[in-house]
Amino acid sequence: MTWRPDLTVAAIVQRQDRFLIVEEHIAGRLVLNQPAGHVEEGESILAAATRETLEETAWHFTPQHLLGVYLWQHESTGRSFLRFAITGEVWRHEPERVLDDGIVAAHWLSREQLLAQSPQLRSPLVLRCIDDHLAGHRHDLQALVHMGSAALARSA
Repeated sequence: MTWRPDLTVAAIVQRQDRFLIVEEHIAGRLVLNQPAGHVEEGESILAAATRETLEETAWHFTPQHLLGVYLWQHESTGRSFLRFAITGEVWRHEPERVLDDGIVAAHWLSREQLLAQSPQLRSPLVLRCIDDHLAGHRHDLQALVHMGSAALARSA
């Protein structure tokens, strides 16, 4: 049996003491998460983080650093997720933009506000990424290399 974790991205965006957080309906629950989602076929990690942030928050996102790569297994479902957390800034908001299905709203919340709502967090990755960000974890984006089929054909 082949094990394949879900490949996901998350955007970690901080303004002053608040973080950009998405409130969304998942499996009948209302949860809080960073702007996040699956990487689509042929899409780079950075493009996925930029796209998911816009689709879920209506904010345009500019990636700055790789925060970390996190492997997490959901306790009840057994599904595994490989999350690439990308820090960056948002620079333009489109408040009239329709958000993805299931998204209720985007909020700017402090770590303390999230901690107070910890049962509502989508996964333990939410606070872990914020804590790593606050601890100053940063890696160069050049560590993320996307080689599409055209690049692979040239190297052969």
